[in-house]
Amino acid sequence: MSNSNNTTNIPEAKDAMNRFKMEVASELGVNLKEGYNGDLTSREAGSVGGMMVKKMIEAQEREMANK
Repeated sequence: MSNSNNTTNIPEAKDAMNRFKMEVASELGVNLKEGYNGDLTSREAGSVGGMMVKKMIEAQEREMANK
């Protein structure tokens, strides 16, 4: 059982969010793996989260521009 407090607002999106997180980590060269990742530095973990947010904002901006 994970000690993570991260929850997905839309439970059906959990798998997609996990795939997205792994994709971003791969793009950044961060060795993210399924399960425990406590060996990551704060910088590595933060870069993955920050890039995820950046990509989500960019996607929303594109969607808004096309309406």
